[in-house]
Amino acid sequence: MSPDFVRRMSAPVPRYTSYPTAAQFRDTVGEKDFAEALVELEDDASFSLYVHVPFCKKLCWYCGCNMKVARTKEPVIRYLEALEAELRAIAALGLSKHKISYMHWGGGSPNILTGEQILALTARIRDSFEIDTTAEFAVEIDPREASASLAQALKRAGVNRVSIGVQDFDSAVQTAINRLQSFEVTSACVDSLRDAGIDNINIDLVYGLPLQTRSGIERTVEQVLLLQPNRVTLFGYAHLPARFAHQSIIDATTLPDSVERFAQSQRAARMLTAAGYVRIGLDHFALKDDPLAVGPVRRNFQGYTTDTSETLVGVGPSAISCIGSAYFQNASSPAEYEERIAATGLATTRGVKLTDEDRVRRYVIARLMCDFSYSESNVRERFGATASRVILEGREMIEADMAGLLEKVEDGFVVTPRGQPFVRSIAACFDTYLGSDMRCAPAV
Repeated sequence: MSPDFVRRMSAPVPRYTSYPTAAQFRDTVGEKDFAEALVELEDDASFSLYVHVPFCKKLCWYCGCNMKVARTKEPVIRYLEALEAELRAIAALGLSKHKISYMHWGGGSPNILTGEQILALTARIRDSFEIDTTAEFAVEIDPREASASLAQALKRAGVNRVSIGVQDFDSAVQTAINRLQSFEVTSACVDSLRDAGIDNINIDLVYGLPLQTRSGIERTVEQVLLLQPNRVTLFGYAHLPARFAHQSIIDATTLPDSVERFAQSQRAARMLTAAGYVRIGLDHFALKDDPLAVGPVRRNFQGYTTDTSETLVGVGPSAISCIGSAYFQNASSPAEYEERIAATGLATTRGVKLTDEDRVRRYVIARLMCDFSYSESNVRERFGATASRVILEGREMIEADMAGLLEKVEDGFVVTPRGQPFVRSIAACFDTYLGSDMRCAPAV
């Protein structure tokens, strides 16, 4: 691909872990709406539970998560007290009647919690809700703060999948992002998890970081393959210092440009697929026998997942819930979150209720992001006349494609291998909330 083509297709667009995206959330949706949505859940509906742990022991300069550095135990203890109160409140609103089909703890770094705190929090969740015996229970951890005793606690808690942040093993890159983490520390963490009986290991990598090169990414992937993870994610770094002030510490002149970023991502992807991993959507890779490779696949705020529940309930600061045709988000700062929980038991501060057309577009964008496909008949069957405008737009996209990003099929199109790395830009063509200058990729 030519550098000019890559630059044109690299305009910033959402990751589409939801539609509408969080940029459309408003404070006109609040606690009352969230409570009503919980009460109105169908009796036989299961749900997935996301638990946000907003603390780390150290600050990584590249981080784009909602987190705080906790240098003492007290902030974590206060947070856990508020979290338990939130769990009791949502259970009392009728959620206790519903079974957890999937659970994910993210952060921050959930392993800032001690083994005892992990076991106590899991016990609180099990006291409030029934967890399906087949449920996946995944936890993100920082291997620099891991140990054999932590691995044992996770296993006793019922964890059966762990995601480990690596980003890059190059020492110069690690220094530039303030995250020193050797291969040996990471390998020891993986070994301790497997020794404890947790066999499903995910590793997270990031491209586009300061001082990263294609050869450096290649060395990192070679080391990752030695660890034999079940899944690998390959995220692109988003440099947003206006939003995340600590990112301004990074020297922007050391960041690779869009052409180099693309080359880094493609080299890593080729290495992973050559090693036997199946590419899932935009940026996930899984071994052939992993459930993510077997499918079906969905996309939510944790990325690509095998979670089949239509309902996602998020607890903790900034956590987002998806219930019915609405999204709800908690207060972002731990302090405001704790105040709201103390006052009402809930912490919803904003969200969005989907229109009928939003629901059509959400479905189309999700299928593009997961399957690289668009089917007119499928959309029409699901949504009827409401889908008419979206169907017309899909036809216009096929006619306008001069770059070979789409292949026309009997009742729609599929994204070609040339177009797959740019599927976010293709999906953006269906996003009515973007400005007209950003909505459709210029090469489509």
